[in-house]
Amino acid sequence: MLHILVVEDNEKLRNAMVKGLHDTGKIVVDFHCDSGEASLNYFSILNEQSQSPAGILMDVQLAGAMNGIQAAIEIRRENPRLPVVFYSIQDDDGYYRDFRNSGILSHYAYVKKSNYLLPQMILPLLQDAVQGRSFIDPEIEERVKEVWHRDENSPMSLLEPNEQKVAQMLVKGMTNEHIATVMGFRDKRTISRINGQIYSSWGLNNSTSDEKVARTRAVIIAQQDKMIIWDEQGNAFLLDDNGEQNPWH
Repeated sequence: MLHILVVEDNEKLRNAMVKGLHDTGKIVVDFHCDSGEASLNYFSILNEQSQSPAGILMDVQLAGAMNGIQAAIEIRRENPRLPVVFYSIQDDDGYYRDFRNSGILSHYAYVKKSNYLLPQMILPLLQDAVQGRSFIDPEIEERVKEVWHRDENSPMSLLEPNEQKVAQMLVKGMTNEHIATVMGFRDKRTISRINGQIYSSWGLNNSTSDEKVARTRAVIIAQQDKMIIWDEQGNAFLLDDNGEQNPWH
């Protein structure tokens, strides 16, 4: 018998899933909840008692602030490679990005909820994960690669975390003073220095000495999430994946 935890934010579906898994005669659901936070609290108690279930069935979209992937990362910090079967109906770049960055390599499955709602289909995924095997739905795998490729070619990838935050606030039209307040800097000149690093990283300090122009162009790049360059005449070009320049309008 596999003893597992079920984390699903839809109460009716969670109850039906728990019953269906019990009815297989091969799974015992020791605990079920609707949020990542609740699952972490449960594991904190188990870890103190040196206990752990055999695995987790984890929805990716959950109640609370954490998604299922973020919760699994935290759980696996103290329970290395604890088997997790993720399932989700949401096609969300953020989830694929979190999964890509999670470093989860084994003892997992990641499937589309719409294709794996029946307990009889989830059972072999859990069994395989417990054995150290992994499976990812081909459609999800393709989307993970797509998001990763786009992120790798994003102008934001050239910025450090604080610079990324400032760039995002520039898009909102916030002043340096306001940004400094939000980020907890007492001196707004710190934001001016960060702006300078953004302009430098995006090549905006090479084409203009006008800070207002550089700031406007930085906002356009951040909004479009594409590397755009301007020549001395002010013509804009989009830099594609092959490094070639194409007119941008």
